[in-house]
Amino acid sequence: MTVPTKAVLDQMADAVIYAGREGRIELWNRAAVALFGYEPAEAPGRSIDLIVPERLREPHWRGFHAAMASGALKLSGKPTLTRAQHKDGTRIYIQMSFALVKDADDRPVGSVAVARVAEPPRAVQRDGSEKR
Repeated sequence: MTVPTKAVLDQMADAVIYAGREGRIELWNRAAVALFGYEPAEAPGRSIDLIVPERLREPHWRGFHAAMASGALKLSGKPTLTRAQHKDGTRIYIQMSFALVKDADDRPVGSVAVARVAEPPRAVQRDGSEKR
């Protein structure tokens, strides 16, 4: 049986984003379109900075490059609550988990992320603000 990989990815309820070693988006499913606002033709080939808020870019890239160099993830695939940026400029809370994609020689060739919208932390919900 041949697995219809593209159909599976496009029919998932969660956003799936794959970026190669250089951090350029190579895969962007329909749920990513719904979550982040960029159409399928807009995201591929662009930096993942597309969805990372400016204030989070430096720590994001530090972690991304460390994972590519070491072949290991700090969170070991555990979901984490973070912020992302929608095409319209609004920042959204998302729950995201990551996995490294490795070649036959066990070398990282990129990273895949699975994301979904998430509730803000309780402190933000209570007073409607967040510390920056």
